[in-house]
Amino acid sequence: MNKTGFFFHADCSLHEMGFGHPESPYRLAAIEQRLQDSGVMAALLRREAPQAPIADLELAHGRMHIASLRGLTDGLRDEMQAGGPKHAQIDPDTRINVHTWDAALRAAGAALAATDAVMAGELDNAFCAVRPPGHHACRDKAMGFCFFNNVAVAALYALERHGLQRVAIIDFDVHHGNGTEDIVAGDARILMASFFQHPFYPFGGTTSTAGNLLNVPVPARTAGDAIRALVSDTWLPRLEAFQPELILVSAGFDAHREDDLGQMALVEADYAWITQQLMEVAARHAKGRLVSCLEGGYKLDALARSVEAHVRVLAGL
Repeated sequence: MNKTGFFFHADCSLHEMGFGHPESPYRLAAIEQRLQDSGVMAALLRREAPQAPIADLELAHGRMHIASLRGLTDGLRDEMQAGGPKHAQIDPDTRINVHTWDAALRAAGAALAATDAVMAGELDNAFCAVRPPGHHACRDKAMGFCFFNNVAVAALYALERHGLQRVAIIDFDVHHGNGTEDIVAGDARILMASFFQHPFYPFGGTTSTAGNLLNVPVPARTAGDAIRALVSDTWLPRLEAFQPELILVSAGFDAHREDDLGQMALVEADYAWITQQLMEVAARHAKGRLVSCLEGGYKLDALARSVEAHVRVLAGL
């Protein structure tokens, strides 16, 4: 059995974007309940996420973007005290409330603390059950439910603060991680590999010529057999050649066949298989070091089952 961390914080459940929004606090509650009911939680080492230091956020984000989000949150708090609205709109799909700033700091802080823990050998790997998600957050722009790019921040932190030379980012969300691409494209120290439904929001990922990106578009209704072949034929050879010293995972589970926000057809066994392949690469090249951060996944039961499958493999259960 592995020493697997489970990073969380109550602040992550206080951020919400309005009644009926799919990226809701119920996502974390469903994950927690499933891991408790299945007995998996008993095998995990629970750790509260700290707030990410601003200086570490600035590795991936511009100062004005960070200051703007904080200013929007403070301004909203002042407006609410005067009887104003509970939310401020970022884009058509993305809002903040007065707790968003703290939640976003905790989500990025979880990725940083998990990176510290696996680098120190305190943990073999970790899963960060946090929100808001991150992979649509660009260097200077929040979008697509995302404010800070948790995985990109952690990747640059591992390189700059821990002195690593090669970090891999794996993204299996149904949506392309355009924010991650925006931040890491052209950085030869980072290999980003992903698949994503295309054409689909955010309608990119197919034109970049940066040599460190391996982003593979797939059509709607793509199922597990095709994804396993894609991983075996494209991701794994590149990962073997790259020899990452740390693997970071943008773990979105909205490519599940039951998830209404996408039209792909993965199931829990596919997420377990992908996780096992990444674990084997990490064992060969990264001393087993792997940090996974929650991204999408909006059908609560399918999300919870998929996270359980993912975490079972991380923990070696």
